[in-house]
Amino acid sequence: MKTIRLTMAQAVIKYMIAQKVDVDGEIKPLFAGMWAIFGHGNVAGLGEALHHVRDALPTYRAHNEQGMAHAAIAYAKTQNRRQMMACTASAGPGSVNMVTAAAVAHVNRIPVLFLPGDTFATRIPDPVLQQVENFHDYTLTSNDCFKPVSRFFDRITRPEQLLASLPQALRVLTDPVECGPVTLALPQDVQTMAFDYPESFFAEKIHRLRRQAPDATELADAIAMIKASKKPLLVAGGGVHYSGALAELDSLASTYALPVGETQAGKGALPWDHRQNIGSLGVTGAASTNALAAEADLIIAVGTRLGDFASGSRAIIDPDASLLSINVASFDAVKHKGQPLVGDARLTLAQLQDALGDWRPDGEWIEKAERLRAQWHKSVDNATADHQADLPTDAEVVGAVNRAAGEKDIVVCAAGGLPGDLQKLWRTRYDRGYHLEYGYSCMGYELAGGVGAKMAKPDSEVFVMVGDGSYLMLNSEIATSVMLGQKIIIVVLDNRGFGCIHRLQQACGGPGFNNLLDDCLTTDGGAPKIDFAAHGAALGAKSESVRNIKELEAALERAKASDISYLIAIDTDPLKVTEDGGAWWDVAVAEVSERPQVEEARRRYESFKARQFKNL
Repeated sequence: MKTIRLTMAQAVIKYMIAQKVDVDGEIKPLFAGMWAIFGHGNVAGLGEALHHVRDALPTYRAHNEQGMAHAAIAYAKTQNRRQMMACTASAGPGSVNMVTAAAVAHVNRIPVLFLPGDTFATRIPDPVLQQVENFHDYTLTSNDCFKPVSRFFDRITRPEQLLASLPQALRVLTDPVECGPVTLALPQDVQTMAFDYPESFFAEKIHRLRRQAPDATELADAIAMIKASKKPLLVAGGGVHYSGALAELDSLASTYALPVGETQAGKGALPWDHRQNIGSLGVTGAASTNALAAEADLIIAVGTRLGDFASGSRAIIDPDASLLSINVASFDAVKHKGQPLVGDARLTLAQLQDALGDWRPDGEWIEKAERLRAQWHKSVDNATADHQADLPTDAEVVGAVNRAAGEKDIVVCAAGGLPGDLQKLWRTRYDRGYHLEYGYSCMGYELAGGVGAKMAKPDSEVFVMVGDGSYLMLNSEIATSVMLGQKIIIVVLDNRGFGCIHRLQQACGGPGFNNLLDDCLTTDGGAPKIDFAAHGAALGAKSESVRNIKELEAALERAKASDISYLIAIDTDPLKVTEDGGAWWDVAVAEVSERPQVEEARRRYESFKARQFKNL
């Protein structure tokens, strides 16, 4: 057996480079790059190994560990999980900074390889700088924080352990069911240790998407359910994108005039103006789709978990309706008392269409869906128009940015009130044109996520829409975007605080408290007015502030013409919101309070809980 002597770190990198992926017949590197912030825990091991392979595996330096991991997540999401990135940081705070991002990847089922530096496996120099010593279990390090937010975790304490661990890591990263973050904690001393690895271990491996056909019995049951229904609603989730089932969804929906609602992750599965696209579903959904969900006798959920926002906390769907759940993961397919149809979405939708024959939904149901769709489009037109108010609404800003976006451009967002307006109002014909991180809804994802999306789709303009609260949490990757030449267009909507949670606080009967800056504990001078344009310029972007929608539209044209990242700041109204889609969200209200507003909110809450229990 031929061997090659490598350090453990060199072997990790060599194995990564050997991994390829078949994307529609084109063989590409599975790992498009490594994000790295070096410290004593990885610079002499992984840093040395990465330097020698810069052409085969580019290394990207960021300014914040969580931010670079968000960029890696956004890249993989934009690539429909077919290509991915890895992230390494030093032992201690650098690596722990990536834990939040690992949770983002875990919730959203996105593949990222985390390679955090770890403390000495030999323990000779213990305790070392930045080492967390656990008094009752000396095997624990701060990297054990990754365990609950990783789909696979290992700590490599001997170089030869890679022979067993790396294939398992790649299995999880590329598996449609298990897909998610993988963490391999790498002690800094073991990174530098050498071993004679078999050369065959580094042979090129081409990964292809595994497509699981549906079980014959489950398929027959599903066909019977559909044929028995008169008022079906199909819900498209993120799994439609990851399976590449766009054409099959279009064909099935068009052939049988099935109204289609979209989740946050599923948005873009059909063009916005497709006749069967009724709009988004749930708490941040369209009134059209939510009205149909409340009346449908069958929900056909494709590639979605029907989380609380999509299901209206289990209160939006008629409790007498049936649920057919098409999902590659049985873990998700059995949720909400669903009839599972476990299988790849592309294969399953095609087989359903082949078997349904001349079945059709009720004619009045089809007409109602078309009528509601037309009404909703008028509502969107109105909400996104420039009403020339003193302070524009988020919806008006969304409309201006949407009009500026081209057919293949991308909007990125994650947290606050904007995801609600975007899911309802953003119009895209491009299946990758809507990029929301709304599984974990992580504040601070937006700007770094924009960089990752741009790296994945360099020919698209990437519009990052972010509130002032999220911007202030994590903005350093603006400098990274400029440094790497990854241009993004940033629109900062400044409503002077956490406007979304302020509104939620009031809906639960509470007074304005600790959300808007005017309601926070401040000095006599009050909270400062932050100059976001000046801050963006300080980080290397071009920037400007605008006062209204007309000025915003002109600024967006200048931003599109810019060759570097461009920030536009605009003040918005923290209180005005888009038309309610008619769904409830379960946010518990205090049972006992001195405020009558809270008591009234509790009564409303209990009435919705009664409806929710019928669906349990």
